Amino acid sequence: MTRLGVFLKKKSIKKADVSRKTGISQSRMSELTNNQSTRLSVDELYLISLAIDTDPSIIMKEICSHLKLVDETKIENNISA
Repeated sequence: MTRLGVFLKKKSIKKADVSRKTGISQSRMSELTNNQSTRLSVDELYLISLAIDTDPSIIMKEICSHLKLVDETKIENNISA
C-alpha cells in the first residue's frame, strides 16, 4: 500500500467515493493507493484534497514525510576528502 493508500485508510475514506467526486478512474485510484512506483500528479493531489475536504498541504506532508533535503556538510566533506 502506498502512503496515499495508508492516509485514506486512516481517514476511513473510500477510494470509490474519491473516484466518483474527482473523475479519477477507479483503476487509477487503485494504482495510486497500491502501487509504490505510481506517481501522484499535482492535479490528482488537488482533486483528491477537494474531494475529501482536506488542505492539499496536509496530504502532501503525510505522503512525502520520508523525503529530506540533502545534508550539504556530507557533500562538502566528500569533496574535500
